[in-house]
Amino acid sequence: MHTFLSTFASTLIMLHVFSFAPFVKADDEQATTSNNIAIAIHGGAGTISKANLSPAQEAAYREILEKALKAGYEVLKSGEDGTVAVIKAIQLMEDSVLFNAGVGAVYTFDEEHELDASIMHGADRSAGAVAGVKTIRSPIAAANLVRTESVHVLLSGEGAESFAFAKGLEKVDNRYFNSSRRLDALKKAKKEILKDEQAFYSAPHNIDYKYGTVGVVVLDKNGNLVAGTSTGGMTAKRYGRVGDSPIIGAGTFADNNSCAVSSTGHGEFFIRYNVAADICARVEYQQLSIEDAASKVINGVLKDAGGTGGVIAIDAQGNIAMPFNTEGMYRASIDTKGDVYIGIYGND
Repeated sequence: MHTFLSTFASTLIMLHVFSFAPFVKADDEQATTSNNIAIAIHGGAGTISKANLSPAQEAAYREILEKALKAGYEVLKSGEDGTVAVIKAIQLMEDSVLFNAGVGAVYTFDEEHELDASIMHGADRSAGAVAGVKTIRSPIAAANLVRTESVHVLLSGEGAESFAFAKGLEKVDNRYFNSSRRLDALKKAKKEILKDEQAFYSAPHNIDYKYGTVGVVVLDKNGNLVAGTSTGGMTAKRYGRVGDSPIIGAGTFADNNSCAVSSTGHGEFFIRYNVAADICARVEYQQLSIEDAASKVINGVLKDAGGTGGVIAIDAQGNIAMPFNTEGMYRASIDTKGDVYIGIYGND
């Protein structure tokens, strides 16, 4: 009798374990999936080669790229929404004189700074952008306020500034964005523009005057894709010129059903060819991988049209693509495995 009861009890225990085990495994799998996070950042593309950068300059770029990358990644690890990570990483680059955004912004023809930024959330396609602002310290923060606190998508100039300051953002003098390096670039550009403006902007050797941007794309713990972009625009721009960075679908796009993209390049081409949205459409409707979709647009459509630049892109599984058709692009990423990559040149 004792043996029968022992056997019966053991059987009940085994049945309980086996019946319970699948639920434990399912929970573990769900937890693993929810921890899939990834981030990619860029700091602009152009004629970037070892000949153009000293070892000290290269080290400085790699240092700030790594700092911004890891700051954004830590936010993602904490479980916060992807917008927080995007803003955190971009603000670090806005505060670096090395990039054409924030304190490193290029000068307009009239020796001022006009800044643009945008951000988009893939869960509901909510988006916000500002263009041509001059006294907002963090344009990407202003863009996010437009997304969350207004009924609009894009605000420009003094109106955008009034909105941002009413919401408590920091105001700075336009000279806050000054830098001697960018002023020297403006002076050189103006000499050529005054000779022949059309020739200046179409000349291949002037590629670095045309653009420079920072951007971030992420996949957060909730499976949301978010993209953000911030820029000082084009050196010597005038007449209120606005490039692709604040244009949803051109410089920035995010949709949880496909991908998130941030662009850097000759903005007029990115606007005409709707670059960011085109990449995501190819992922969603043609079922292309993020790598194939981004490459076909950057190295096919855009290049064939005469456009130069690159993108960072991430899909819903955390796969990352960072193609560019220029000599180099400042870029970095941490994938879903936690592997870190930092690149500057084409052969990195």
